[in-house]
Amino acid sequence: MAIDVRIEAPTLEDVPLLLSLIRALAEYERMSGDVVATETRLRDTLFGAAPSAEAVIARVEREAVGFALWFHNYSTFLAQPGLYLEDLFVRPDWRGRGVGAALLRHLARVAAERGCGRMEWSVLNWNEPAIGFYRKLGARPMDEWTVYRLAGDDLRRLAT
Repeated sequence: MAIDVRIEAPTLEDVPLLLSLIRALAEYERMSGDVVATETRLRDTLFGAAPSAEAVIARVEREAVGFALWFHNYSTFLAQPGLYLEDLFVRPDWRGRGVGAALLRHLARVAAERGCGRMEWSVLNWNEPAIGFYRKLGARPMDEWTVYRLAGDDLRRLAT
């Protein structure tokens, strides 16, 4: 049975909802202890004078069932912007019902409308259901690349 999934931009009133979805994602990814996001930070970074990222919420009727958060990056080889999907999350009881596909279709349209040359994201190696879902859509793993991260004290140390 097909469900009617609405993809909507969040409003300031949705900030607590977004934070709850982020916490649910972190719990699923076994990273709850890493969440330091606050409503104030989300307001500032998503709705402030210079937003750092964009988000959408997937709703079925009035229930928020998932979200996606992204920002633009740039490909020097393509000389085009790209869309980097930072997070996509669908509540467990809504998985397998087209919500994730609706979110990705929405983002693909955003990327196409904005002239992006590609859309990229990362997935945890153990998340086989997500990997299978992405492959079914035609996404390919970039196995020849390794993601590096500099954060916290190491980032501050390099900055000084």
